[in-house]
Amino acid sequence: MKKRQIKRLLVIASMLSLVFILTACGTGPVTEHSTGFWDRYVVYTAGQFVIWLADLFGGNPGVGIIAFTLIIRILIFPLSYLSIKSMAKQQEIAPQLKELQNKYSSKDTETQTKLRDETQKLYASAGVNPVMGCLPIVIQMPFLIALYQAILRTPSLQSGTFLWMNLSKPDPLWIMQILATLFTLGTSILSMMAQPTRNSSSWIMTIISPLMIFIFSISLPSALAIYWVVTNAFSMVQQLLIQNPFKIRREREEKARAEKEKERALKKAYKKATKRRR
Repeated sequence: MKKRQIKRLLVIASMLSLVFILTACGTGPVTEHSTGFWDRYVVYTAGQFVIWLADLFGGNPGVGIIAFTLIIRILIFPLSYLSIKSMAKQQEIAPQLKELQNKYSSKDTETQTKLRDETQKLYASAGVNPVMGCLPIVIQMPFLIALYQAILRTPSLQSGTFLWMNLSKPDPLWIMQILATLFTLGTSILSMMAQPTRNSSSWIMTIISPLMIFIFSISLPSALAIYWVVTNAFSMVQQLLIQNPFKIRREREEKARAEKEKERALKKAYKKATKRRR
């Protein structure tokens, strides 16, 4: 598996793990009288915002969570757009990057320094920022953690229900967990289809991300599963709008066809020119 893909997986795993770890920061109910920046200004505010959205759209906290999720995704859409475009450019220069890695394959310090310098030059010339790939995930995590604690520590949300689910407990029918996994898988597949080349590591990455979401969502409140369902459904639509793999594939096929036709025309012209000389 490529280092870039491993780093992305580690970021996802570590960020999801924070949901569990930071829960230990506080377990009691949060109110307007709570102390501490995290409890009073983050968790309490997140809970009140979800309640306000729920009241705005009929009073159901599940609907409030859906609205909360959509607002977050809309706010970070410009960043997601830049991330997808940067990753697309990174995929396009993957063959050139591979050539550099083969050219500077020696593990000595001087060669590795040269490889880093040449890689940075390649990224700069292509307008690629490697950090952009994981940035949207990192930015979403504070909202995800705040939502998690708000559900568990805001009485009206803790007792809230949505459809057949208690929002503070896992979905007993596993429907939300499965939907979150399927939408994550769909987003991963669309992203992989847009890549110019695919290999076994691409498929591994495509499978592992949804699997991680499924494992985490089994024991987490259904409120977070709802968040993942909505955010990954949004990601699928976003992927189709920004980097539609079907459109990209057609464009690549047309480009390859045009290059072949040009090559055939040049060969034909060369043969004619050769015959005339004879």
